[in-house]
Amino acid sequence: MTSTARAVVLLSGGLDSATCLAIARDMGFETYALSVAYGQRHAAELTASKRVAEALGAREHRLARVNLGQFGGSALTDPGIAVPVDEENTGIPVTYVPARNTVMLSIALAWAEVLGANDIFVGVNAVDYSGYPDCRPEFIQAFETMANLATKVGVEGARLRIHAPLIELTKADIIRRGIALGVDYGLTVTCYQADDGGRACGRCEACRLRAAGFEAAGVPDPTPYQAHAH
Repeated sequence: MTSTARAVVLLSGGLDSATCLAIARDMGFETYALSVAYGQRHAAELTASKRVAEALGAREHRLARVNLGQFGGSALTDPGIAVPVDEENTGIPVTYVPARNTVMLSIALAWAEVLGANDIFVGVNAVDYSGYPDCRPEFIQAFETMANLATKVGVEGARLRIHAPLIELTKADIIRRGIALGVDYGLTVTCYQADDGGRACGRCEACRLRAAGFEAAGVPDPTPYQAHAH
């Protein structure tokens, strides 16, 4: 009797990671959802991650804490840096969180080793994304190489795999895929400055990409917006 293969899925509570969790489940993995409180100002996404993990049948959901906010350097962690609204991004934006995906994948790697999971899923995307260096395929490949060098399981001959199933999809493709897999996007929070109730501003880059994705997918946008959002 073979037990179901386990996978750790990084789950922010946003649209992409919710889709990623649904894909891992659809592939037959027993899923272990991992959310990371890294000092983000938009803590509503962590509340959303609990709802999403439950709705998509994760075997377990853990919240790890590592305060990248203590270093600042990003509009997502430092209240002194404004989240840009109504502007197109050029270069690497102020919403980039230094080392975030490296840190989160490392925490996922630690839990995966303990669980005996050889697979880690992350919802990074290199198409409709904001120019973050840690969302590129080269980064994911390099991390997988490192993970196999750094771990007991890698040394003993098993292969750790980092899955980034959304990396080359457009936002509309991601939404279509998720709808087909039964994801309720009304549970998710994407906005960089969501209020405590999870309502979106409608103006930051994350909101604009999300709204454009629903429009392009031809799917009604279930996002709750703040009263002043336009």
